[in-house]
Amino acid sequence: MEQAGRTNAVLAKLTVVGDLLMLQLASLVLSVGIVTTFPAAFALQRVLPDAISQDRPQLMRRYLREFVWAFKRFWLAGLGLYVGGAMLAFGLAFWAFTDGPVRIFALAVLIPLTGMILGLYLSGLAVLADAEEDATFKSVFRQANLFLLRRSLAVAGAVVGLLTWFALASQLPTLLVIGSGLVPALLAYWLGAPGRRTKKDSTEVSI
Repeated sequence: MEQAGRTNAVLAKLTVVGDLLMLQLASLVLSVGIVTTFPAAFALQRVLPDAISQDRPQLMRRYLREFVWAFKRFWLAGLGLYVGGAMLAFGLAFWAFTDGPVRIFALAVLIPLTGMILGLYLSGLAVLADAEEDATFKSVFRQANLFLLRRSLAVAGAVVGLLTWFALASQLPTLLVIGSGLVPALLAYWLGAPGRRTKKDSTEVSI
């Protein structure tokens, strides 16, 4: 019986890993179009809790439905995030390889700005997982700001983790295929986990 229990536990974990990789692959394929990059990431974030808990079947069907929902509501904001992120990355790369005292000032501004934007993005993913069907970019942005203020230290740790993963991926590009969407999603899921536990506990008490 004990051996059977261990086998079932291993199979359950393998199922979770398989579902996560399947969602990562779907997100990667849908991210090929620039306009669809962030809606694909938003849809992954909303389906991720079900993939981890294994509470709902037909994850791919739900993921595609969430992608359509996210694209309709956030495609323009996602395009802005893509353009802004590309400009920020170009600015960092430009000033990192430039000489002169202005370089120090520019990097002193751009590096903290990058960290703040990444923190806000992870906070947005964290609140997006439980966002209502009628959520808008403004409402999600407002909730993300409040989340960032409440859990600033945890978000800072997640940003460090994300940057560390980016550094590893720059040396081993294969990691981008495995975790380009999954790593930020898991970090945001970890950030939002205390809030989900609080909601669950309050629901159980009220029942």
